[in-house]
Amino acid sequence: MQRTLVIMVKEPRPGRVKTRLGRDIGMVGAAWWFRHQTRSLIRRLRDPRWQIVLAVSPDREGLNSRIWPADLSRAAQGRGDLGDRMGRMLRGMPKGPVCLIGADIPGITRSHIARAFKELGRAQMVFGPAPDGGYWLVGAQRYSPLPKNLFRDVRWSTENALADTLASVPGCRVAFLDQLRDVDTVADLKT
Repeated sequence: MQRTLVIMVKEPRPGRVKTRLGRDIGMVGAAWWFRHQTRSLIRRLRDPRWQIVLAVSPDREGLNSRIWPADLSRAAQGRGDLGDRMGRMLRGMPKGPVCLIGADIPGITRSHIARAFKELGRAQMVFGPAPDGGYWLVGAQRYSPLPKNLFRDVRWSTENALADTLASVPGCRVAFLDQLRDVDTVADLKT
């Protein structure tokens, strides 16, 4: 059974990534932070128990980028809001458990990912909640089709993102992981 870990990444160009952080520390500093954070995260999460796929944006530039490790598979995120892109990634991966994370969560370890895949042995979906009401991980069993309304009517980047996502998957067996913080502002770097 193949386990797939999808890491959503953007080309680390000033003004394109971590713009809220960039308003605090400058766009060049935010791009630099994201580039180094992503490299560290990928290095830390490599594990023979799962395959890493990079979901890249912008599509053409990300697929051809020399910034990311050449040995990792890549998939274009495509168009749409965050829910459209995450749904496309989850649906497009091979059958079996799939977990999807962002690259801006410094606290993620291999043990968090291993636990997420373990939870998918019992639950249909797994979430890693964030203190801001969102989530740092979403995972699905992928032995059957994902819920049709998954990610529909989610208010992204609000304190309602996790609650809205859970409302889009009624009747699913859901498990939760530890709460981790993503980095959106300079205050997040200090915690």
